[in-house]
Amino acid sequence: MKLTPHILYRMLLEEFGYQNWWPIDKNYHEKHRTDPRFEIIVGTILTQNTAWPNVEKALTNLKTKNMLDIKKISEIDRESLQNMIKPSGFFNQKAERLKNLATYLHNNHHDNLGYFFDKDINGIRKELLSLNGIGPETADSIILYAGNLPIFVVDSYTKRICKRLPLNTHISYDEIQHYFEEELSKKYSEKNLTQVYNELHALIVVLAKNYCKKKPECSKCPLRRHCLFKKHLSQ
Repeated sequence: MKLTPHILYRMLLEEFGYQNWWPIDKNYHEKHRTDPRFEIIVGTILTQNTAWPNVEKALTNLKTKNMLDIKKISEIDRESLQNMIKPSGFFNQKAERLKNLATYLHNNHHDNLGYFFDKDINGIRKELLSLNGIGPETADSIILYAGNLPIFVVDSYTKRICKRLPLNTHISYDEIQHYFEEELSKKYSEKNLTQVYNELHALIVVLAKNYCKKKPECSKCPLRRHCLFKKHLSQ
């Protein structure tokens, strides 16, 4: 059986179950009448080059100060913002990126994420990529998880797994993204693709963190029968 993105999705879903990403604090947003999508956007910036528990600490600091708001982030002084997000690491850089993004959304979209996401995906992506510190992975995470729009996110885990299985001989971001989207669009309707992309990305992260690590634990991996990397190690 040839391993395809669709088969990979079904196997990982059976193994790990639905992941239901992106985690947000619904109670906070109901209480403060804020847009939960902005928490996701902030999280995509904070999670750059750090582990999720550190992001949660930074988000908690922002919530404590009631700062998960586009206008407030755009207006806060940089030093105060740096102190709040310090647990996420690279806080000077991330504070600048958060302020740039919040200021852009405030000035160009009047703090209205519904308006921002009510456009063609390519247009949204182009806007995001034009902002300092937002690359393809962060932009696509914002589009998928905050915008709830169908785009497949490629991260270092996805590249690692594609190379090892292999699923695709090419490991550039655009090539992997195009391959997954092309193959999965053959199996799922457009209205279901967002959930499939969401879950598959999350499932790949779970696989990579638990089994397909830098030093892999192939003997326990649910994909061991399909993996050429494991066969290579066994020789």
